[in-house]
Amino acid sequence: MPTKVSLALGPRRPLSRQTAWGCFTTNLAMPGFGSLVAGHACGYAQAALSVGGMIVSLVFGARFIVWYFANWSHLYGPDADPAAVMSEMWHFLKWPLLGFGLFALGWLWALATSFLIVSSARKAASEGVPPRLR
Repeated sequence: MPTKVSLALGPRRPLSRQTAWGCFTTNLAMPGFGSLVAGHACGYAQAALSVGGMIVSLVFGARFIVWYFANWSHLYGPDADPAAVMSEMWHFLKWPLLGFGLFALGWLWALATSFLIVSSARKAASEGVPPRLR
């Protein structure tokens, strides 16, 4: 019998500090997925940005590498014009750089969400602790 997989978020609940730090490190490795574990719907957008950026970078980066080695002699020949070479190289590099930017945007957004997750777990943990006696 096949296993059912659901992408629906469960109810958001207070997290322990240990679980919050687990979500934090998960967001560092795979942006968005730690936010989803913590119950934040913005994790879907973070994951889409990071995975989409990674795919764009890989596909167009491989295309750039193939083009670069195919045009090696043209780029570094004795009569190569540096301005023309940079213009031609920019034509192939702009898409991998866009992918890097998308990934970075998703990663930074996930990092900000991670700080909120850890902060809310710290507040929830401190609410259940009685005041310190002196």
